[in-house]
Amino acid sequence: MPPVIQPVIQPVIQRYARNTAGRDWAVGDIHGYFSRLRDTLARTGFDCTRDRLFSVGDLIDRGPECHAALEWLAQPWFHAVQGNHEDYAVRHVRHGLVDADNWRVNGGGWFLSMTDEDQRRYAEALARLPLALEVETEAGLVGLLHADSPVRDWDKLEGMLHSRPRRARDICLWSRRRLERHDATCVAGLHALVVGHTPVARPTVLGNVYHIDTGGWRPDGYFTLLDLSTLRAVPARPLPSAALA
Repeated sequence: MPPVIQPVIQPVIQRYARNTAGRDWAVGDIHGYFSRLRDTLARTGFDCTRDRLFSVGDLIDRGPECHAALEWLAQPWFHAVQGNHEDYAVRHVRHGLVDADNWRVNGGGWFLSMTDEDQRRYAEALARLPLALEVETEAGLVGLLHADSPVRDWDKLEGMLHSRPRRARDICLWSRRRLERHDATCVAGLHALVVGHTPVARPTVLGNVYHIDTGGWRPDGYFTLLDLSTLRAVPARPLPSAALA
């Protein structure tokens, strides 16, 4: 049985001032393909001395480089929200209430095979990730969540995460309803909301919600980088399959 981790004071929403030195980018689900992401950043001209990269979560599971997640989180230019796969790891270590067989099928085997101490170390770091990010941009405030917003007015998000935490977290981490229903309702209080979780063939905009998980972790997918100031997507196409092996 994995050792129990001590509860951490998790920031509900983490806020970032406008980047006046460089560009701010968002990226979809990474799922342990950090080398592939690094290649995408290089082709886009990402400058880690000036630019920042914001992840919509799911750093881990499925890919060959999941162990690199903590190295990336230690970089001053890389920031992430918690995704449902991070939530798997945290819940597994915290209280064990996880369908381990389902998680293993969905890429969690690397975590389950680690020692109890390494599981605790990773889970403690992942538990510190916020559920939401806010980034000030020249065009206005941009929010980031893993899956979807549980509120139609962004100003009410923090209150709902405190008053109805289970329902709010479930929508933030797991919901696919907006895409399934083609719901183009805007989230008030934001210039844009950026999410991942549900793979799409190309960046998809519904209202002011930008879905950018274009399957960079899939053999036939690629990482989309979204400029948070201009909301321009860079569809950095995948390298030939041989180069991705």
